[in-house]
Amino acid sequence: MKPIYKRTKILATIGPASDSEEMIEKLIEGGINGARLNFSHGSYEEHGAKITKIREISTRLGKQVAILQDLQGPKIRLGDLVDNRFEVAEGDEIVLDYAIEQHDGSANLPVQYNLAEKVKVGEPVFIFDGKVKTEVVEIPSSTAIKLKVLNKGTLASRKGLNLPDTDFGGDVITEKDKRDMEFGATQDIDYVAMSFVQTAEDIEAVRQILLSLGSEAQIIAKIETKKAVSDEELEKIVIAADGVMIARGDMAYEVAPEAVPIVQRKTIALCRKHGKISIVATQTMGSMVDNPQPSRAEVSDVANAVIQGSDVVMLSDESATGKYPYETVRAMRSVIRYTQEHAAVAPIDDIVERGENEALNAISLAAVELAEQIDADAIVVETKSGQTAATVAANRPSLPIVSVTSSTRVAQQLGLNYGTRSFVRPDGEFAGYELAKDLKADGFFGDKENVIVVIVSGRQPGLVGGTDTIRVRAI
Repeated sequence: MKPIYKRTKILATIGPASDSEEMIEKLIEGGINGARLNFSHGSYEEHGAKITKIREISTRLGKQVAILQDLQGPKIRLGDLVDNRFEVAEGDEIVLDYAIEQHDGSANLPVQYNLAEKVKVGEPVFIFDGKVKTEVVEIPSSTAIKLKVLNKGTLASRKGLNLPDTDFGGDVITEKDKRDMEFGATQDIDYVAMSFVQTAEDIEAVRQILLSLGSEAQIIAKIETKKAVSDEELEKIVIAADGVMIARGDMAYEVAPEAVPIVQRKTIALCRKHGKISIVATQTMGSMVDNPQPSRAEVSDVANAVIQGSDVVMLSDESATGKYPYETVRAMRSVIRYTQEHAAVAPIDDIVERGENEALNAISLAAVELAEQIDADAIVVETKSGQTAATVAANRPSLPIVSVTSSTRVAQQLGLNYGTRSFVRPDGEFAGYELAKDLKADGFFGDKENVIVVIVSGRQPGLVGGTDTIRVRAI
């Protein structure tokens, strides 16, 4: 019997509940493949310490762990309120004024962004995770907007605002984001996640900043705005980015709660079409912040992401501040493994059109079909940039993908690719075959006496884009 491998990966947010050396080690051994650092919170010193611990522990355990820097983006928040709260009733009018430095208890409230430059009369504004719904009725000055309150509720200091119909005109990279990217460029960061993306041009702007900083990090576009999920923009964003995070929390307010499952399904399909990483995020196991077991609905949610073919499922508060970070990872791992053993990954043909069958895609598909037909034990991919491994993974094989690369950065980034185990070895004509022999000796394939692998490689080892060969080898 072949060993069971977890093909959908787990990305866990590292926070106060999980940033000790002991807990990071438990989480890596428990099944995480990536660590998310939320740059909406914490100092550079704290984030740097987490990165150091993750790298030291993952090296000691011999497991590649991707590190993702999640930028805050233009998260618009209220300022500080008197007594930290302000009661409103249906029909009330309030003013949000960027020029106010200190709240005086009146209906004129401070806000941390000049909305007067962006909003239009009639646009909705949701405050405090949608608890208070309002509508723009007037723009009385160059720094203030007047809102009509549509339901009774309580506003609180520094709570966020969502403006689903407002066009921010590409103004999605904040000064804080730029400072955070400068810091990240000095650290061992594999991915940078960009918040509140609206267009593919936003991705290119971030890419130019990272290139100017000498960063090798790849870009994850967080899909959460109405414009980003539109038919005109979604596929362009998937193509421009290296991966996509389906940020379901803000999306529920920016778009509509009922749209979230449909957007998730389409986005995963587009990522599979173009060989990009897909990450399903937000409340995947939210009840485990306080409880040692997930709800049945959460188990179904994770299983559905696995069946749809998502590369990654992500934990936020569950692992960052929850009471049971390790138990949550283990529960998620169990759901992934059970699902993949009992349900096939769904096809994408009925959701999106397949891409053009270019040479690399054709070779990758052929390798997967061959491996499945001969019941191989693994597909071994020799890759310089990681692109070949990504295109093989995009075909969602049911057997392990073993990637060998001479780049430590690429090996770490491949930690989030579907079904992929990555290893660092020098470039060479027989790098994949030699690795497969070593893995057999180490028990990677269980106790099988004869192991069959399909090796995908190029005639010029180490050449980016040179993949042109498929070989079958018995070990």
